[in-house]
Amino acid sequence: MTVAITVGDVPAECEFGDSPTARRILEVLPIQAKGSYWGGEFYFPIPVKAPLEKDAQEVVEPGTVAYWPQGACLCVFWGPTPASQGQECRAASAVNLVGRVLNPEVLPRWKARGVQVALRP
Repeated sequence: MTVAITVGDVPAECEFGDSPTARRILEVLPIQAKGSYWGGEFYFPIPVKAPLEKDAQEVVEPGTVAYWPQGACLCVFWGPTPASQGQECRAASAVNLVGRVLNPEVLPRWKARGVQVALRP
C-alpha cells in the first residue's frame, strides 16, 4: 500500500509493508498531527497502540518509516539523531519497521517546512 506523508507542503510517498503494525496504521488513515524533529528523524503521534514486533530494531536505513511503541508515534528517518553513532539513523529505542519512503530525497526539505503533518492513503 502506498501512503503519502506530507509535512508542510512537501509530500513523501511511502510504501507500507504487511506487518501487523503497518496494517493497524492503515486502518486508521487519514491522520492529521503535529510533529517534531529529533535530528534526522521526524516523528508524530498516531492513534495506534502496537507492541514491539520481533524484528524491531534501533538502527535503521535512511528512508525508513517506523512505529515507536514507547511513544505511539510514527517516525521517518533520513539522517543521524542525537542517539546515533556516526552517520547511522538510530531511534531512541527499538522501533517496528512499517515501510520505506520511495522519494527519500525530499526528506531533508521537511526540516525547513513547519511541523504540520498529514498521512493519507
